[in-house]
Amino acid sequence: QLQLVESGGGLVQPGGSLILSCLASGSPLALYSIGWFRQAPGKEREGVSCVSGSDGRTYYADSVKGRFTISRDNAKNTVYLQMNSLKPENTAVYYCAASRYIYSSSHLTEYDYDYWGQGTQVTVSS
Repeated sequence: QLQLVESGGGLVQPGGSLILSCLASGSPLALYSIGWFRQAPGKEREGVSCVSGSDGRTYYADSVKGRFTISRDNAKNTVYLQMNSLKPENTAVYYCAASRYIYSSSHLTEYDYDYWGQGTQVTVSS
């Protein structure tokens, strides 16, 4: 059974940066596409970014393109989300999720993902 644990969240000022990590255990990470999602208070969970397990392609929500970068290190069983130029509206709980098979073209549909971490809080505030 694949298990995911996020880390790296915290409080950061607007314009700052954070790196989130998603550590997998129980199964080789290379078998899975990994997505990052976030949920702000009172809002639905939304997809942020994905890195494909089959070909390493990356996908981003329009709102984070050019500011966030997803990467994976299969040897360390870890996926990272580098977040730059953070804005207050990026405040949310960030989750990583894993899937063996992605059906949506965006790769950012939560129903594609079977395994979820517990989330890490990111707060962007001065």
